[in-house]
Amino acid sequence: MKKIRVEDAVGMMLCHDITEIVPGTFKGRAFAKGHIIKQDDIEKLLDLGKRHIYVWDLSEGYIHENDAAKRLAQAAIGENVLCSDVKEGKIELRAACDGILKVNLDALYAVNDAEEICFATIHGNKAVTKGKLLAGTRVIPLAVKEEVLERFESICTTQQEPLLTVRPFMPAKIGIVTTGSEIVSGRIVDQFGPVLKEKAQELGASILGQVFPGDDAPRITKAILDFLKQGADMVQVTGGMSVDPDDMTPAAIRACGGEVITYGTPVLPGAMFMLSYVQGKPVVGLPGCVMYTKRTVFDLIVPRLLTGEKLSKQDFVQLAHGGQCQNCAVCVFPDCGFGQ
Repeated sequence: MKKIRVEDAVGMMLCHDITEIVPGTFKGRAFAKGHIIKQDDIEKLLDLGKRHIYVWDLSEGYIHENDAAKRLAQAAIGENVLCSDVKEGKIELRAACDGILKVNLDALYAVNDAEEICFATIHGNKAVTKGKLLAGTRVIPLAVKEEVLERFESICTTQQEPLLTVRPFMPAKIGIVTTGSEIVSGRIVDQFGPVLKEKAQELGASILGQVFPGDDAPRITKAILDFLKQGADMVQVTGGMSVDPDDMTPAAIRACGGEVITYGTPVLPGAMFMLSYVQGKPVVGLPGCVMYTKRTVFDLIVPRLLTGEKLSKQDFVQLAHGGQCQNCAVCVFPDCGFGQ
């Protein structure tokens, strides 16, 4: 690299973007890579604090930061992730659709082990909307050795899953089984149904129907199986999830004969959540907090299930770190630490 006085740079080509910052007003590109410096540009460059610029011919084996960023992005992304244009050596990655962001943490940590690499993401396993900023990437120097990029690409290509991908929500049909003798008798009005219908709409799902079998375990079991016969992609069973003697929901779900993944989670609110797979379809037991608290274990788990992801007991264990909701006065979920 050769350092040249700005006053001597007229007619030369910039090899990198030059940024302008106006505190509180603007931060962006003042001069783009490839710009041929004119006499009129000298005063502007001096105002930006540029007394010298670098000029060089990229030696064999070195890649310019803009071209490097493109290679990083292309190697890392999976389905439903879009790349921005390169700006100031950086590329932004955004969601191409609504869904769940999946981040391959092993790959993410491995690629960032190189000092020349910057690949930063938001937290994974949460719902994202189309256009959401997911990550940004660049190399640190203005030019990087080819072997650094080849190592990055090798890590990405040898992983079973892409470093970054968005799993889209399926157009799922959901059956709601609302337990409780107090509801079927008309003593109180069901408030679970409207909440679940609103949440389904958020996730692009539709409600197949809602039934009220009371507290009779065989009737609850039958209601679940009936929804599965009707083609439900998920059954949500509300109420009766605590340890009271009249709470029949966990036993009724077990009686369906499926694979119980968990009854109980290290998440608050939502400790009494239950997940079972019956005939390959998720059946969830929802505690009462889902009805009256804005964000709960429901919002950490059900969206993932609606992408077709098969969850294990370990997935729930990992929710312990970040499983306590802060109940903020202004809820910004999913852009917060809940579930992380």
